[in-house]
Amino acid sequence: MQALRTAATGMAAQQLNVEVISNNIANMNTVGFKRQRAEFQDLLYQSLERAGTQSSDQGTVVPTGIQIGAGVKAGSTYRITSQGSVTRTDNRYDVAIQGRGYLQVLLPSGETAYTRAGNLAVNDQGQLVTEDGYLIQPAITIPQDAVDVAISKTGQVQVTQEGQAAPTVAGQLELATFINEAGLEAMGDNLFMESGSSGAAVTGSPGTPGFGTLLQGYTEASNVDAVSEITALIVAQRAYEMNSKVITTADEMLQAANQVKS
Repeated sequence: MQALRTAATGMAAQQLNVEVISNNIANMNTVGFKRQRAEFQDLLYQSLERAGTQSSDQGTVVPTGIQIGAGVKAGSTYRITSQGSVTRTDNRYDVAIQGRGYLQVLLPSGETAYTRAGNLAVNDQGQLVTEDGYLIQPAITIPQDAVDVAISKTGQVQVTQEGQAAPTVAGQLELATFINEAGLEAMGDNLFMESGSSGAAVTGSPGTPGFGTLLQGYTEASNVDAVSEITALIVAQRAYEMNSKVITTADEMLQAANQVKS
């Protein structure tokens, strides 16, 4: 009975759906996190009678035909890159990106990763780094005698040093954008890598056309909406239960057929 296998694919699909939703909920408080949505596709169909085939010698044709579906499969887990709300931290090194763009991060391997998590700090050399100690690119070094650090909306980092009235420019933060942000490959640790579907990174200064701006002393919160995720979780649970009921019904039908006596 095909219904058994069809319902099994439905249960597997809803299990994946719940796993995606649970990851969203688990990262509700992760800085710069972008939620995902599971998307599904129907499987191949078995055509018992094709639409448009001739049904008589008089040239009549079958208007709709008979097709039996084989179930569902996961198509993708689409990443939704909408803006998260900004949260005030009062840390002078924190920056929230308002609009498009990712901070560039130099990995120990020499590769460049990208992140929306702007909870930054300085290392023992005074270099601006992520919470894992990875260097922000282009590299920016804060002098040891700096008494104040100001990061403008356009990414210019200015420091006021002890004994000096006028601030000096320590560096310029740049952002990277992609033609398909949803195609970036998630690495964990709030980092993404360029992929074949994301397109090549385009870099530029914050505030220029096509790039967002920076907000010092803030971080971007996750874009997960608790109400929407709980609602989606309930819907997925009900869909899983209904597929389970189909398996039970198909089993009872097979049991009834087995009990037929000749």
